[in-house]
Amino acid sequence: QVRLVESGGGLVQAGGSLRLSCAASGRTVANYVMGWFRQAPGTEREFVAAVDLSGQNSRYADSVKGRFVLSRDIISNIAYLEMGRLKPEDTAVYYCSARHKASDDWNAWGQGTQVTVVS
Repeated sequence: QVRLVESGGGLVQAGGSLRLSCAASGRTVANYVMGWFRQAPGTEREFVAAVDLSGQNSRYADSVKGRFVLSRDIISNIAYLEMGRLKPEDTAVYYCSARHKASDDWNAWGQGTQVTVVS
């Protein structure tokens, strides 16, 4: 199993930036796609971004495309979510997640980190 630990949340003004980190550990972590999801109060958890095993290919939700960048250090097994031009609607608990490369099931989750954007 893969263990995920997030860090880097906080409070920021609209238009500002934050970087979230997700440290992954486990014997087979290199075989896992890593991603970020978020959940605002009263809403369902939604996909934000994902990065493949090589760290070379990322995809994004339309709502964050062009503002967020997800990267992956394959040596240290840390995924970084650089969030820029933040908006109040980006306020949510952000969760790091992982799924095996042969599965569609995001079955590993971190504890979550709060991001609050104030106008």
